[in-house]
Amino acid sequence: MRFPALVVGLALALSPLPAPAQDAPDAPLGIGLEGFPYPYPVRFLPLRRDHEAQRLAYMDVAPTGTANGRTVVLLHGRNFPSSYWQPVIAALSGAGYRVVAIDQLGFGKSSKPVGPFTFDAMAADTVALLDALGLERVDVVAHSMGGMLAVRLARNAPTRVNSLVLEAPIGLEDYRFSVPPVPNEVLLKREGELTADAYRKQLITSYALTLPPEAIEPFVSVRERVKGSGEYPRWLQSFVNSYFAIWGQPVVHEIPLVAAPTLFIMGAKDRNAPGKPYAPPELQARMGDNAGHARALAGQMPNGRAEVIEGVGHLVHMEATERFNALSLDFLNSH
Repeated sequence: MRFPALVVGLALALSPLPAPAQDAPDAPLGIGLEGFPYPYPVRFLPLRRDHEAQRLAYMDVAPTGTANGRTVVLLHGRNFPSSYWQPVIAALSGAGYRVVAIDQLGFGKSSKPVGPFTFDAMAADTVALLDALGLERVDVVAHSMGGMLAVRLARNAPTRVNSLVLEAPIGLEDYRFSVPPVPNEVLLKREGELTADAYRKQLITSYALTLPPEAIEPFVSVRERVKGSGEYPRWLQSFVNSYFAIWGQPVVHEIPLVAAPTLFIMGAKDRNAPGKPYAPPELQARMGDNAGHARALAGQMPNGRAEVIEGVGHLVHMEATERFNALSLDFLNSH
């Protein structure tokens, strides 16, 4: 029996789509990171944002160890594609977890909408993917900006979140109290003029990274290669829009209300605070006490705990991989 073309087209639109083939490693990248390899197959979920068709990219990795019937969702930070989760995916899947690593809209291999970003919309997109994959309840491991999203996800869809691991989350303070509003044009100019050397220095200093140069360079390379895309202005505006969400949509006031068991894993050296360069000098020094904030907030939660790893910066799962994986698995397995 042949289905009408309309039915076939609808079925295709609702089905996850395979990622395009990868190109030469030094070629310019599209703003969907076409040509940049991920460690596991990438698929896409069709969505709509700003009245436009969008695609949400994700990796869905089956357990390699004895399956335990549970799924962990990984939420990335602002400056990182979800490919950087590779060592965490390997550990979790090896321990029997199914792992879903998402590129939120505006990041990685997902579409780049140019309308305002909201954590509510990102949480809704995440729930849409859970629905499409038939996942009723998941554990969440989230890094940096992903931590802000994880908090909003746990608040907006509490029945879908079993537990949270927040790795070096930002948003543990309300940046509006220290940083004045920054015009869109100023942010576009600053980000657009950022050279490879300047971005490399920003990653190392702002994030207090202890990684070797070869581990940092891929992040610098991706950002430089995207500049070769004809749609780079769209990428740039989309990236800048995420700053406005971080600055203007604080979650710190909601963290004590999160009911799900929560583990903060912090790097003791991490003093990252988005917008700090725009704050008055007298306020900059008190920004970014992330380990201290995590300890204080964990104590205000129904079931919160903070672990601080000495000698480590913002990329805990890459700087102290074995320790991070051990803490995460011990926590997940106990909940």
